[in-house]
Amino acid sequence: MIPNEPPITAALVAEHGLKPDEYQRILDLIGREPSFTELGIFSAMWNEHCSYKSSKVHLRNLPTKAPWVIQGPGENAGVIDIGDGLAVVFKMESHNHPSYIEPYQGAATGVGGILRDVFTMGARPIACLNALSFGDPDHPKTRHLVSGVVAGVGGYGNSFGVPTVGGQVRFHTRYDGNNLVNAMAVGLAEKDKIFYAAASGVGMPIVYLGSKTGRDGIHGASMASAEFGEGAEEKRPTVQVGDPFSEKLLLEACLEIMAKGCVIAIQDMGAAGLTCSAVEMGAKGNLGVDLELDRVPCRETGMSAYEMMLSESQERMLMVLKPEKEAEAEAIFKKWGLDFAIVGHTTPSKRFIVKHAGDVMADLPIKELGDEAPVYDRPYVETPKKPALKAASVTPPMRVPDALEKLIGTPDLCSKRWVWEQYDHVILGNTVQRPGGDAAVVRIEDGPKALALTVDVTPRYCEADPYEGGKQAVAEAWRNITAVGGKPLAITDNLNFGNPEKPEIMGQLVGCVRGIAEACKALDFPVVSGNVSLYNETQGRGILPTPSIGGVGLLDDFTRSATLAFKAAGETVLLIGETQGWLGQSLYLRDVCGREEGAPPPVDLIEERENGDILRTLIGEGLVSAAHDVSDGGLLVAIAEMAMASGIGATLVAAPEDTPAHAFWFGEDQARYVVTVPADRAEAVMQRVHEASVPVHRIGVTSGETIVIPGERPIAIKVLADRFEGWLPAYMSGAA
Repeated sequence: MIPNEPPITAALVAEHGLKPDEYQRILDLIGREPSFTELGIFSAMWNEHCSYKSSKVHLRNLPTKAPWVIQGPGENAGVIDIGDGLAVVFKMESHNHPSYIEPYQGAATGVGGILRDVFTMGARPIACLNALSFGDPDHPKTRHLVSGVVAGVGGYGNSFGVPTVGGQVRFHTRYDGNNLVNAMAVGLAEKDKIFYAAASGVGMPIVYLGSKTGRDGIHGASMASAEFGEGAEEKRPTVQVGDPFSEKLLLEACLEIMAKGCVIAIQDMGAAGLTCSAVEMGAKGNLGVDLELDRVPCRETGMSAYEMMLSESQERMLMVLKPEKEAEAEAIFKKWGLDFAIVGHTTPSKRFIVKHAGDVMADLPIKELGDEAPVYDRPYVETPKKPALKAASVTPPMRVPDALEKLIGTPDLCSKRWVWEQYDHVILGNTVQRPGGDAAVVRIEDGPKALALTVDVTPRYCEADPYEGGKQAVAEAWRNITAVGGKPLAITDNLNFGNPEKPEIMGQLVGCVRGIAEACKALDFPVVSGNVSLYNETQGRGILPTPSIGGVGLLDDFTRSATLAFKAAGETVLLIGETQGWLGQSLYLRDVCGREEGAPPPVDLIEERENGDILRTLIGEGLVSAAHDVSDGGLLVAIAEMAMASGIGATLVAAPEDTPAHAFWFGEDQARYVVTVPADRAEAVMQRVHEASVPVHRIGVTSGETIVIPGERPIAIKVLADRFEGWLPAYMSGAA
């Protein structure tokens, strides 16, 4: 036994999140009892967060290739070609458990980690987005979590100097004990200057870069792979502490040494820190790695090998360096005030050897550390199908205007301005469309090209029917990009679920992944990166299945992007797509009628493609003045959002005789868009849409300062806007 290390016991193995059969697998693999440090290394590499052991067999079914995909899943981030020699690098990742325990630092380091994933590839970050899920507003901890998480996201992104341009915020009691913080980063690089993690060459120096190593974040990855129970607050030491100013220096230093041709391979020290980064670099290059921990820069005295290997201190990188560039690279890092230390070298042995204070603390087969991690094809049961809810079976408890005024001020539909105004969304000067629309639009350099960026998912659909919910999440992201005029290119996903050892939860994961895969194939919208976050449960109660989808699209000319605000009075309002009045799992049913039931709206992917393609053509040709996709809350909510954004009202037609008014106005049928066109152009535009075999209906005209529906009282835009903008600030101040 190595001096000063505890003996390996069954209890110690269990504390490391390893089941008895997994520990036996370790014994069989190395032919002896592991050291304490080795046990920690296996714990880090074989947990759910790093190994994807419960999801890997299903993730293989996702489409990941297209002519424009340069790098799919398996690297720090995905990469797509956008022409003109440029590539977009992007990924989304979760920081759920840390953000519940310590909301500010948990969210801040989530942003920091995803930014490193992007600039590790050689890209300069140009935008961030996020998807935040919180518990019931009445839960005693929710306001504290919202305040801390939003401050953490803004505090890190604003200080680092990247705009946070879009996202989602939702509230539901199922997130009471386990909020979700999903962070996405997008960067720009030259497509022939992408950097990867695979080491190459024997005897090459392995260099530690960035900030010093401390005791924060130890077992962070393992903690992210466990349910919460009593005493979650005691896990506070496993939450990392971030320093955005150090990360900004790290970004500039990394990009500079990349430009100088110093780098063979580079890897962010993220989950599982030095362990995961060193093992992945060696294993991907079919090489061994020898580490000398005495050379690791530490900010605390007396750190053990175990602590150094598992620390998740932030703002750190590991790099394989060209030996002849050693002095030049070190000078660059010293110039930026950052640590630079040669801590090891590559070997032909395919062994992972860790030395500390003259002792060999770990000697393990490097490829098997990752490749031999358990892979489970866990048993699952499909979510039982819910019956379709007939609109006629839903008795409206109030008139349509009253229902709209109620819905527009609910936690899920109200304005999230209170959130995004805490983020700097215009720094770098390229944000063309800010938060609050269908998708953010960010100009590429000086234009005219731009990116359309969005994050979306509808968890209540995913719980009611995981397959349809997975399809809808992708289709919704595709619609958001389309609605601003972008051509959807690729997605990153963040799959948040409960305990996969429960067959019904595993069934949610399997169903959602099937739906995502089918939608991505049908829409030519491949998955290029992502993250799986499981065990999002507290006291045995799981979150709603929440497979967040981050979408990236391209506009050839940002000046032709569409916005949702009505532009002038007297324009014709058109509805593209068909309305059946689908109320199952709708917000109207939940928040107005007090019922959560029925099947979610089905997603016809052929309709999605045809309807979106014609809208994108109309926007590209400058034929529509405003466009907005129809989603949560249905048609009337979409029209209200367009009216509130402009201050211009609309006089609308009556609901069709064969559809109840409340179902027509608040049903959440898919594949629909509201557009406005100048009156003298309406017939020609409708003809274009008909020629594409897509349904289109004239549903009104923009006018006045109210929304007018035949047979109902006028709905004042000012009243809507007050309710829309009022709820979240009042809630956060304690007044709601």
